[in-house]
Amino acid sequence: MFIKYYEKFKQFMKENGRFFLSIIGIVFLFTFELPYVIYTPGGSVSLSDRVEVEDGYSSSGSLEMAYVSMVKGNIPFLLFSFFMPNWDIVSTDQLKPKNETLDEMIRADQISLLEAQNNALYAAFTLANKEVHVTSETNHLVYISDEAKTDLKLFDEILQIAGKEVKSLNTIREVVNSYQAGDKISFMIKRDGEVLEKEAEVYSSMDGLKVGLSITTTYEYHTTPFVTLTSRKSESGPSGGLLTALAIYNSLVPEDITNGKKIIGTGTISKDGIVGEIGGVKYKLLGAVKEKADIFLVPEGNYAEAIQVKQEEDLNIKVVSVRTLKEAIEAISK
Repeated sequence: MFIKYYEKFKQFMKENGRFFLSIIGIVFLFTFELPYVIYTPGGSVSLSDRVEVEDGYSSSGSLEMAYVSMVKGNIPFLLFSFFMPNWDIVSTDQLKPKNETLDEMIRADQISLLEAQNNALYAAFTLANKEVHVTSETNHLVYISDEAKTDLKLFDEILQIAGKEVKSLNTIREVVNSYQAGDKISFMIKRDGEVLEKEAEVYSSMDGLKVGLSITTTYEYHTTPFVTLTSRKSESGPSGGLLTALAIYNSLVPEDITNGKKIIGTGTISKDGIVGEIGGVKYKLLGAVKEKADIFLVPEGNYAEAIQVKQEEDLNIKVVSVRTLKEAIEAISK
């Protein structure tokens, strides 16, 4: 009986073997990833779906944050990119810090997104003269340098340094500068819900004394009116900060700053409303044109690159350079 079924299977594979090998080959080509990604022109996300202000004012236009599209570097797409305009191959080593995994980079970017939303909310409420108060803060360890000698791990929550409550990165700097190279400083941290004591050694660098650690501080706020900010799990990074701040502000004040226009843009935002540079402006600008935006807002530091892309690609869009949230409001209100 076994020999009979074996002979049938053997005959079947003889007749159909090439087909199955072809399927296996195609699956391999599309699933085997090389250490590259491909940047392509992106699109935009409407913030009317992400920003909800209690009893907020409506808008006749739209405020949307630009994003970069990224394709994983499998063999077919890498070959395809040579024939597609504005499909650019980037090594994954260029995307993340040395000795950091891709998953760690993504988690750090998710914390950066939360920080950007915090900053956007605070900056918008402050500029609109509305009530906003800090109710709690969390310090996430987001970077450990190669020179650091420490048993702390990425994403530890930093509670204290040398018995002093950590309010910001400046607290760590002040404490470190009171020690000498070679000294060890104790840290009280929270990891996986457990409070632990760890340490880091002070070392000397060209920029002074350091422990090789960097933190990002995120906040919980009480606001009047109440605000709900949402994002998708796939979203990360701080570059939507400026447009988030504009969307919050536009819901807080009776004047509609959009004037019925479709405004797409990018840029980080600080608590005091300073707009910072971002990466991938070329792909974001091309995406804004694809989405038929009237205005593309860009940080001052990215303006020259945006104008160069606009001229080279002969794009029909108004590119506006901004340095602050207030400048951005004034620019689009006109």
